[in-house]
Amino acid sequence: MRLTTAQALVRFLSRQWSERDGVERRLIEGCLGIFGHGNVAGVGQALAEQGAGARSALPYYLARNEQAMVHTAVGYARAANRLSTFACTSSIGPGATNMVTGAALATINRIPVLLLPGDVFATRVSAPVLQELEDPRSYDVTVNDTLRPVSRFFDRINRPEQLPSALLAAMRVLTDPAETGAVTLALPQDVQAEAYDWPEELFRDRVWHVPRPVPEPAALARAVRAIESARRPLIVAGGGVKYSEACEELRHFAEKHGIPVGETQAGKGALPYDHPLAAGAVGHTGTAAANALAREADLVIGIGTRYTDFTTASRTLFGGARFLNINVAAFDAAKHAGETLVADVKEALFALDAAVGRTVGAPAWRADPEWSARAARLAGEWREEIARATSGRELTQPVLLGVVNDALNDLPDGGVVVNAAGSMPGDLHRLWRPGDPDQYQVEYGYSCMGYEIAGGLGVKLARPDREVVVLVGDGSYLMMAQEIATAVQEGVKLVVVLVDNHGFASIGGLSESVGARRLGTAYRLRGDSGELDGGPLPVDLAVNAASLGADVLTARDPDGLRAALAKALAARTTTVVYVEPVPAEGPPAQAWWDVPVAEVSRLPETRAARERYEERKRDQRPYL
Repeated sequence: MRLTTAQALVRFLSRQWSERDGVERRLIEGCLGIFGHGNVAGVGQALAEQGAGARSALPYYLARNEQAMVHTAVGYARAANRLSTFACTSSIGPGATNMVTGAALATINRIPVLLLPGDVFATRVSAPVLQELEDPRSYDVTVNDTLRPVSRFFDRINRPEQLPSALLAAMRVLTDPAETGAVTLALPQDVQAEAYDWPEELFRDRVWHVPRPVPEPAALARAVRAIESARRPLIVAGGGVKYSEACEELRHFAEKHGIPVGETQAGKGALPYDHPLAAGAVGHTGTAAANALAREADLVIGIGTRYTDFTTASRTLFGGARFLNINVAAFDAAKHAGETLVADVKEALFALDAAVGRTVGAPAWRADPEWSARAARLAGEWREEIARATSGRELTQPVLLGVVNDALNDLPDGGVVVNAAGSMPGDLHRLWRPGDPDQYQVEYGYSCMGYEIAGGLGVKLARPDREVVVLVGDGSYLMMAQEIATAVQEGVKLVVVLVDNHGFASIGGLSESVGARRLGTAYRLRGDSGELDGGPLPVDLAVNAASLGADVLTARDPDGLRAALAKALAARTTTVVYVEPVPAEGPPAQAWWDVPVAEVSRLPETRAARERYEERKRDQRPYL
């Protein structure tokens, strides 16, 4: 079959499927792209020839920014439990390097995305081409090499003959739950347009089985012994629980054995928030309940978590506990010198449930009853704290989140909330009451400002049956708001709650805590003093959102927000709800976070902050 390399690529991608538990899905749902000289005559021509409409074999979506389109692919793949994703194509030069941040976000979060950046001529006949980086050490280096360290697989297709093996390797990584992340195939622009005689079997439908690795028997036996020797175990549920679709197995295991459950950002919602054993968020942004249990636990059972510094409170939280880590990735399972159980979460919980208690001759092993009862009591107290923090007559950020939470939980489908950066992820982690495991889509592995709207677009593409509410602060909005135009163009309805704090609220607080006097964290004009202490910037974000094609509503108090949300959720088009919350402190952090403070300073607040820092550093442990 004689096709160009790009035509062969597009035809191949349209025939790939993933399968898990007998359910098949398109592996590559579509292609997001921005065209330039590096891909328009190759991938662009191939998409145009096969038809780029919604009913085509590989639908095309026009994005506004290359980083944003990778975020959209990530949002889609997250909502699809990593079983389906998008391809993203760019030109060479800035189009390709714009994707680096998105690739890093995908790989850090273990989310599959396929990146197809254009590249310079493989033949070098026209070198240096427009936007080509010339490296005097080697002609083999291009800007696409910046994608190597943030990709789980990278290849450059310098000859058409190389394409089949590269494609098969790329699909393998995209469907490997332990090794997935960004996959990059760099495509020299001349090779994209070069014709070749391809074997027809390359274009047959191919189904990629997404495995559920089972526990190795000896490792399972060690895990059982670790659990049975504990009296005060605590489960830390991570994103792996949700990606494995093992929430019901987690609930059953926790109930049967009386084990309380704390949740990471990625794992939030794995257990119903009102369950007696649901202690809520754990770590620096955790609840008083979960963190109290973490400090007292004698065994931490990490399930599908990679233990970020927020989860461990920079290794100050878990005291002298031992670790048992259940993870499909051996790299994560081996952290903190823990006992390892490398397996799919659903398979691991099923095997543990059948084995725990059998070795001691009892029908079932349970944690100390007093421990389970204490967990239930602490969880109940924290739910009361949530109710206090999210109610009130002033539109503080916690109250705002409570109103949005109620609005989504009142929907028949429960809706989806999307967020990523700033002060909101911390309050969401502590205060949000998920209606189901799919409702909470907060990207906090990379905590990337600008992810919110683009990621929300991806979530909505994956879940068109659910209302998607994007929470975005003004800092993130000003970095990347333009995908509102993409949502409007595609007729994809989002509700965007735009929270205007007139600056970086989260980093402002952090700056003050480390003695940096909130420098550069408020949106102010340059004043007469020469500092950024003048009047507020004359930026109208509501008008800006309207200029991108969204309907805009404004809310000034909790009742006004309820009314605006009701109208936005009932609308058929993308709607932005603009709010200026009243500055107020939410529930205080229940655990520490290691952000180094200047060791010497003329500023008294910095010296005081350094004293507090050194005191907290003494609590850090190597978890050995």
